[in-house]
Amino acid sequence: MNVLVINAGSSSLKYQLMDPETGAVSAKGLCERIGIDGRLTHKVGDRKVEMDIPMPTHSEAITAVLDILVDKENGVIASTDEIDAVGHRVLHGGMKFSDSCIIDDKCIKAIEDCIPLGPLHNPANLMGIRACQAVMPGKPQVAVFDTAFHMTMPPKAYRYAIPKTYYENDDIRRYGFHGTSHKYVTRRAIALTGRQDIKLINCHLGNGSSLSAVKDGKCQDTSMGLSPLAGVCMGTRSGDIDACVVQFIMNKYGMTADECLNMLNKKSGVLALSGVSSDFRDIEDAAAKGNADAALALEKFAYEVRKYVGAYAAALGGCDCLVFTAGVGENSASMRARICEGLEYMGVKLDPEKNNVRGKEALISADDSKVQVWVIPTNEELMIAQDTAELVGKM
Repeated sequence: MNVLVINAGSSSLKYQLMDPETGAVSAKGLCERIGIDGRLTHKVGDRKVEMDIPMPTHSEAITAVLDILVDKENGVIASTDEIDAVGHRVLHGGMKFSDSCIIDDKCIKAIEDCIPLGPLHNPANLMGIRACQAVMPGKPQVAVFDTAFHMTMPPKAYRYAIPKTYYENDDIRRYGFHGTSHKYVTRRAIALTGRQDIKLINCHLGNGSSLSAVKDGKCQDTSMGLSPLAGVCMGTRSGDIDACVVQFIMNKYGMTADECLNMLNKKSGVLALSGVSSDFRDIEDAAAKGNADAALALEKFAYEVRKYVGAYAAALGGCDCLVFTAGVGENSASMRARICEGLEYMGVKLDPEKNNVRGKEALISADDSKVQVWVIPTNEELMIAQDTAELVGKM
């Protein structure tokens, strides 16, 4: 089966053509500068092709993707008929979606209704869906929501302690994000440990970071909230912050709410702490050269992740397995070691030699560690493809 996985942004569109059963990727690429002049980067194995193509809208971008997939020189299929279904990443499903769904008029209306909760991403996701409907009429399509995995949280975890009317009238609550990644690594952790009845803490650590507490395969709590701004400090996001800090800055510097949130989303996090970069590799290099601010950024990030791990162990009543995933989680042995240092009290013990691993599945805890610690590279595209294949197979 061939599933075309689409991740549409406001002026970009990422794609992968893959087999959901084996995970094999036939081709992948990126359309960017949509609405400006248009550029397509297409990869088949180690071969990369770049070309400028007019893309006034996402429809032209999808057409360009389909054209190059069947191109005699750069394509991987003989006809678009070989594409069995399309899976779309959709950021926010609100309270309407607790799982992926076949896209129909009702689904599209529900995604539209969630635009106030995901004002930047949902409109772009809808553009990708409508473009595929226009260019590939009748082709089965599935929406896979970043928020869906976290919808098993109990009210004590997702409700905010604010007047109930905001929850009832405006759906304001904790939603959480990176759900497709958390779902994927949860499934892999269950498979690797051979246990369904597992207390699991997932650490999705990268430029955007979130943690989840999972029991028996179901999310019980997660660090991001109504938006991806909450939780630990990240590349450019502040993470959790006293709301009065926002009020103080707005009043003193004459900022609007939007301007202040832009600062918290795009100019804060380890970028602000280090004064160097939002890229952890740059920060680690600077810290190694004696930059005290860079060293503080690394220490602060590890400290906040460690606090969440401890909190989630308390929430779950213990922890059987700790998982590191995403860019930093998969590739930074030093950050994993920083985070785990001090968690010995709850049974976490790393093996320094096993921890010296990058970008591949590995058990990195010591043989006598009471908690298994794993590196599990995430694969959101594969999760989207698998969800798509499963739902289409039931049609």
